[in-house]
Amino acid sequence: MEVSNKLGPGLREKAYERALCLELTKRQIAFSQQKVFEVRYDGELIDTLIPDLIINDCIIVDTKVVAAFDPSHESQMLTYLQITNLRLAILLNFKNRQLAWKRIVH
Repeated sequence: MEVSNKLGPGLREKAYERALCLELTKRQIAFSQQKVFEVRYDGELIDTLIPDLIINDCIIVDTKVVAAFDPSHESQMLTYLQITNLRLAILLNFKNRQLAWKRIVH
């Protein structure tokens, strides 16, 4: 909420991600930014997955600047959770004056 209140709506996603990192650091909350995970198919490395933020090694946080969340956003987070072996993701949408969020559990 602090980031949304200070910056307002409509900036690029990366701006909100960076501001969240500053706020988490200020509050001494452990996080990793842009952590790389391997994507494998039949045991072969085919790609990498890089979530925006991982909080306390257990919550994926993904920033969005979209008109509204759609089913593809939730599907993407479920895939992220499966690949990272984590159970919880939070989508944050900074498009509008009021911060929108969605909790996704795997």
